[in-house]
Amino acid sequence: MGILCLVLVILQLSWSLSSSVAPPSSHLCLPHQRDALLHFKTTISVDCFRDPYPKIDVESWNKSIDCCSWEGVECDNVTGHVIGIDLSHSCLDGSLFANNSLFQLHNLQWLDLSSNNLGGSLLENTSCLFRFHGLQRLNLAYNVFTGTISSKLFSQLVSLTHLNLSYNGFYGLIPHQISLLSSLVSLDLSFYGYESRFDGQGFDMLARNLTKLRNLALDDVDMSDVALTSFLNLSSSLGHLSLSACNLHGELPTQVFQLPNLKALGLSENEKLTGYLPNTNWSSGLELLDLSDCGFRGSIPASFGNLTQIISVDLSGNSLEGQIPAVFGNLRKLTYLSFSSCNLSGPLPITIFNLTRITSLDLSNNHLEGPLPNHVSELQFLEELRLDDNSISGGVPSWLFDLVNLTSLDLSSNNLSGVIKPDMLSKLTSLMLLYVSSNSLLSLSTSGNDVNYSFPQLRTVNFSGCSVRQFPNFFRTSNLKALDLSNNMISGGISKWEAEGWERLKWLDLSQNFLTALEQFPGNNMEYLNLHSNLLQGPILSTCLNPQTPILKELQAFIISENKLTGNVPSSICNWSSLVLLDLSGNSLSGTIPDCLENLCGTLDLQMNNFSGKIPNSFANIGLRRLLLNDNQLEGLVPSSLANSTSLELLNLGNNKLTDRFPPWLASLSSLQVLILRFNRFYGSLPHSVASSNFSALRIIDLSANEFTGTLSTKLLRNLRGMKDKPREWLTSEYSYIFQYFEFSFIYENHVNVTTKRLEVELTKTCDIFISMDLSNNQFSGEIPDDVGQLISLQMLNFSHNNFTGPIPTSLGNLVALESLDLSSNKFSGGIPPQMTNLTFLEVLNLSNNNLVGPIPHGNQFDTFDNDSYSGNLGLCGLPLSKQCVNFQGPDPPSPLVVEHGGSKIPFFWQVVMMGYGSGVVMGLSLGYIVFTTGRPWWFVRKVERDWQYNFTKWVQRNKVRRN
Repeated sequence: MGILCLVLVILQLSWSLSSSVAPPSSHLCLPHQRDALLHFKTTISVDCFRDPYPKIDVESWNKSIDCCSWEGVECDNVTGHVIGIDLSHSCLDGSLFANNSLFQLHNLQWLDLSSNNLGGSLLENTSCLFRFHGLQRLNLAYNVFTGTISSKLFSQLVSLTHLNLSYNGFYGLIPHQISLLSSLVSLDLSFYGYESRFDGQGFDMLARNLTKLRNLALDDVDMSDVALTSFLNLSSSLGHLSLSACNLHGELPTQVFQLPNLKALGLSENEKLTGYLPNTNWSSGLELLDLSDCGFRGSIPASFGNLTQIISVDLSGNSLEGQIPAVFGNLRKLTYLSFSSCNLSGPLPITIFNLTRITSLDLSNNHLEGPLPNHVSELQFLEELRLDDNSISGGVPSWLFDLVNLTSLDLSSNNLSGVIKPDMLSKLTSLMLLYVSSNSLLSLSTSGNDVNYSFPQLRTVNFSGCSVRQFPNFFRTSNLKALDLSNNMISGGISKWEAEGWERLKWLDLSQNFLTALEQFPGNNMEYLNLHSNLLQGPILSTCLNPQTPILKELQAFIISENKLTGNVPSSICNWSSLVLLDLSGNSLSGTIPDCLENLCGTLDLQMNNFSGKIPNSFANIGLRRLLLNDNQLEGLVPSSLANSTSLELLNLGNNKLTDRFPPWLASLSSLQVLILRFNRFYGSLPHSVASSNFSALRIIDLSANEFTGTLSTKLLRNLRGMKDKPREWLTSEYSYIFQYFEFSFIYENHVNVTTKRLEVELTKTCDIFISMDLSNNQFSGEIPDDVGQLISLQMLNFSHNNFTGPIPTSLGNLVALESLDLSSNKFSGGIPPQMTNLTFLEVLNLSNNNLVGPIPHGNQFDTFDNDSYSGNLGLCGLPLSKQCVNFQGPDPPSPLVVEHGGSKIPFFWQVVMMGYGSGVVMGLSLGYIVFTTGRPWWFVRKVERDWQYNFTKWVQRNKVRRN
């Protein structure tokens, strides 16, 4: 019996070995399949510009080598048929058409063309793929295929076990026939930006029929029509489920967390997805949990501590509450944990600092309070620690400086106190990023021996808003790239000695301190320098920018606004060839504006100085985006060269002495969004060019306090599309990516002054969403076109102190976003349109000093305005005025012109003439003669003539009937 078993074992081994040995020469790569592969090679090109290290070298394919030995090709050991092709990451470039020779390989079992640059609408006409009846694995991910996915693909390739079409350009509804792929083990249809979608029925069929599914990824597929109850039908074998950014909404069934084989669950960026974390019965093998940026509620349950296999947890950006439970002692495999922006409160649990393998811990932007623990010894692998934006108090514990692997530490925006010394920081030999800003009781040591310590890895330090009083010496011995010491109490100046050691510094922010002197610019490689709001005074620019000063060729942004600088701007500043932001505003600089600033791209802010002379006629830079020259002493014309600045978004020339007509070329600046010409000497009517459709981007226009005349163009109001659309961010976007080092960025905000709600306010962050029109204090005339009611995004409208006539347009009731409306000191007549009570956001209304009549409407905001809103309109009545409306129903009803008395009907006009006798007759005739020859008062004449005509006509008609 034993011998028989031994013989059987030997036979089995010999069979196994024979099946694994390469086939004889007659069974090597078949010629027609070799030729098909070589022809496929000629239809595509190899371009490794994006991927310099290709996985497979297709160029090495040639006839002299058996194709079964080619890289990326696998053959059947018995038949010699090509059964597998793996050309992923091979720099392939081109299109796959239906007649491609690759599709002649009918025996393929797996095909991987992922991570190339292959395109075309391959899956829209899938007849070429139908020949792969035995295909089990298909991976076309990360290419540029486009079109819709044919339902026949799924009905033909029923043998597929692995299908990956992710991150291509497919779009449209994913066919229901995908549920026919009952053998699927892995499915990835993740795309970009909701181009593809599942409907409710299609996903429900998938969940019910794909019972072998272990991996399902549908990131960025639009699933807004899918009912979350379909998730209850998902296969119990499911191990990985990724549905990030799928527009899911509703409450997620907790059973999803309890799928028995679930290892990875990713539902991030579904803002309308709600639910609660389960209190019991989590899937015990869960390794990855990402619910970031969803709408989950409730507290973190104690059952969280049972996830002993968990490696990564991200719950950031949810609406959780309560304290962090002290249940992390058993999570020994956890390497990443983020509870950022979860609305959590209470003290920090000590167990969270005992995670032995944690590399990244983020508890930022919560309401956590109390001190940090005194003793921690388990975080030796920690690389990133974020505790910013909480209410953590007390000193900075010493154990933080024993974390030798720490590369990023963020403690900013807390209530920490004490002094950070260089000997403490020097222990953090791997530290690259240090953020401790907005801790008003925290300071830095400035002792003399600070220079003895070095910080070889430190690149970015943010100590803004603390209690620093002097420049820390030890930063000069580091390799710092970015340093923010803004909003501190540093006094004195920047001398040559203090600027030494900063040669590598590219970013320096010393704004909002008490600096009084600037002997030289720190470092020659500076790209961003901010000295805003200090006590710098005198002709600093002329002193620093002398011929001996090295040219700062790398400087992109220079901000020295809100100081006390005097003197001229030297032309040598134009040697900074990389400059895209120059802000000298809020000083006492004088002289003329240098012509050479024409080369500046980006933003030039010289507002609120004492510049005089003319605006240089040299601004012709296509890259100029924002030009602020307001509040100076500039005179003359607006230079026509500005017409070449086609990227201009903001132009502020207000509060100068400019004398000019409205520049007609302004309408050619299609990007212009803010135009302010207020308080100058502009005159004449608005030219027809202003009504150009190119003017459609305007969101703020202020022409107030000039001498403009003429009427408003209907076409202009129709073309102001920027005032019809919903506000969107725009002005602050440009510099958020230009000035950025190691996650340290700066967004420059323009300051624009507007008059709204009877106050002059400075817009900074709100400038990007504020929409207003101010034409006040001019000599505009005529009626306001009804088209003004189309500007539904307007928040402020001021037409006061002009010569506008006619009625107030009823269409103003459409301006539902309006917060301030001023039509005072014009010649408007008629009543106040009751439609204006629709303006529920209106806080300030001024209709004073017009010729308005009738009752004041009531309701909503109109019940909050006082007498001042209506003063100077003698014909108005009703609250809040003391004048009552007597039997007033809409317009004044006509008074009866025929008085019936004793059966006789005598026209009222003749009764008035005959009523006087003696001296009364003479007085009556005299008054009547004066009234009807002078036409004054106009309201009395109009009333008498109207009433007389009405009664005379009626009297004639009655007598005619009586005769008949």
